[in-house]
Amino acid sequence: MITFDTHPDRYRHWQLQVDGAIARLILAVDEDAGLVPGYQLKLNSYDLGVDIELNDALQRIRFEHPTVKTVIVTSGMEKMFCAGANIYMLGTSSHGWKVNFCKFTNETRNSMEDSSARSGIKFLAACNGTTAGGGYELALACDEIFLIDDRSSAVSLPEVPLLGVLPGTGGLTRLTDKRHVRRDLADVFCTNPDGVRGRRAKDWKLVDEVVPRHAFDEKVNARAHELCAGSLRPDRAEGIALTPLNRKIDEAGYHYGHVDVAVDVDARAATITVRAPATKIANTLEDIHRAGADWWPLAMARELDDAILMLRTNNDKIGSFLIKTEGDMDCVLDADAVLDAQKSDWFVREVIAMMRRTFARLEVSSRSLFALIEEGSCFAGSLYELALAADRIYMLDITEEEGDAPKIALSALNFGELESINGSTRLASRFYGDAAVLADLKSTIGTPLDVFASEEKGLVTFIPDDIDWEEEIRLLVEERASLSPDALTGMEANLRFGGAETSATKIFGRLSAWQNWIFNRPNAVGDKGALKLFGSGTKAEFDRRRV
Repeated sequence: MITFDTHPDRYRHWQLQVDGAIARLILAVDEDAGLVPGYQLKLNSYDLGVDIELNDALQRIRFEHPTVKTVIVTSGMEKMFCAGANIYMLGTSSHGWKVNFCKFTNETRNSMEDSSARSGIKFLAACNGTTAGGGYELALACDEIFLIDDRSSAVSLPEVPLLGVLPGTGGLTRLTDKRHVRRDLADVFCTNPDGVRGRRAKDWKLVDEVVPRHAFDEKVNARAHELCAGSLRPDRAEGIALTPLNRKIDEAGYHYGHVDVAVDVDARAATITVRAPATKIANTLEDIHRAGADWWPLAMARELDDAILMLRTNNDKIGSFLIKTEGDMDCVLDADAVLDAQKSDWFVREVIAMMRRTFARLEVSSRSLFALIEEGSCFAGSLYELALAADRIYMLDITEEEGDAPKIALSALNFGELESINGSTRLASRFYGDAAVLADLKSTIGTPLDVFASEEKGLVTFIPDDIDWEEEIRLLVEERASLSPDALTGMEANLRFGGAETSATKIFGRLSAWQNWIFNRPNAVGDKGALKLFGSGTKAEFDRRRV
C-alpha cells in the first residue's frame, strides 16, 4: 500500500534548506531508493516516491516556514539538474500507474503556481546542469528559469522523439500558454531530443537567463532576493507544525478525525463522509495560530486530501465516490465566516489555499462523484463545494415532521477563494456565469434552503423522497458500475470543465486525455514500442498509420 505522508527527516531524494526569506529545494536522488523494485533512479530521475517528498516539502514551506518568499529549486548533482521521470519505471509500470503518476506530478507542479499567484511564494529554477523531460517541466512550473552556460547543459522535452509519448506534466501547455514560445520554435524544440542550450534557449523564451558557471550561484541568489519584493508572506512569523495525520487503515477503509472513507469493493464505490467541527472554531488570530494543524479547516482539508490520494492509488477498482457530510451546519457557516474575515493572515490564507487545492484534487480524480444530502447533512458553504464538484447532487425530500430535513446554505466562500481549476467558482461554472442567478444566490448567503428551494434554485439534481431514496441510490451506483470506466472518465472530464479553458484544464483535460490514449498505443508500449525499448539499443518499430 502506498501512503503519501513523510517528513524531511525521512527524505531520500530532496534536501530542504531555509535561510530567512529564501528556501532551497535541492534534488539529489538516491538512485537505489525507488518506490518499488525494478529500476534505478539514475541521473536525478524521479518516480512517485520522489514527488511525494516534493509535495511534502512544499507543504512544509507553506505552513512551517511562513517567512519564505522565494524557493530556489536546484540540483545537488554535478552537471545534471534532472533527467525527468524515470523511463524504466514508466516502461515497467501498468497503464493506470503511469496515468496516476502523471496526475500527481501535475497536481504538485500546479500547486507551485497556485502558491505563486495566491500566496506570494515565488519559485526560481536554478538549472545547474542538463534539464530534460520532466526535469524541464519542473522548471517550467517555476516563475523563472536560470540555465547554466557551460557549453553542454541544455533544456529539452525529448518524449516525442525518444519515447513515443508526450511530456506528461504540462510541458506542452506551459511552453505556449505560460512562456509564449512561438509555435514553430516549440515544434522544433519538442522534436529535437538534444534540446536547446545557451543563448538560443533564452532567445526562444525557453529560459529567462543563461549564466556562466563562475557567476551562476551569485546571479541566482541575487534574483531570488529580488523576487521576494512585494510578497504577501510576513517578515516575521512563527510557523505551524504539520503534525502527522491520525489515520487508521482497515478492511473497511480509511478513518480520520474529521473524514471517514468506507470502501465497498462489491459495489465498486467508496463513501466519503466529511464531518463539521463539533463546536465553533477558534476565531481570533492568536487562538487560530495556537490551534495550528488541529484547526478544523486545515485538519479537515489535510485528511480529505490524504483520503483522495489513498483511494486513487490503492483502490483503482473503486469507480464511484459517494460524498456525504454530517454535523451542525451553523458550525460550518461560522467557520467560513472566520476564514473570510481573517483571510489576510498568512496562515488563514494558506489554509484556504489548501482547501482550494484539495477540492480541485477531488474534481480531477477519474471517479464518478455523487453528493448525497441526507438527514444530518451539513452541505453548507465550503462543504457545499464538495457537492458542486460532484457530477450529480441527490437531496432527500422529507418534512420536518418526518425527520431532520436536510438543507443547503451558501457562504461568501462559494463566491470566491475556492475556485475550480478553470479559474471560476463552481457556482459560476454551474450556471455558466449567469449574473442574475448568481446575484439571487448571493442574496441567500447564510440562509438555510430547504429541499424545494434548493431544487428551484438549481442547487441539486434530484430530490427523491424517503420511500424511493435507498432504491434510487442503489440503482445509481449499480448503473455507474456497469458502464465503461474509460468512457466515464472521458465524459466526466469533458462535462466538469466546460466553458473557457485555463492552463490547468488543458493539462488535466486535453493533455491528460491524449497521454492516456498514447500510453495505451503499441507505438509507445507495445513489444516494439519506443517506451518499452528505450535504452535497449533496439530501434522502435512504429505503426505508421495516423489515427
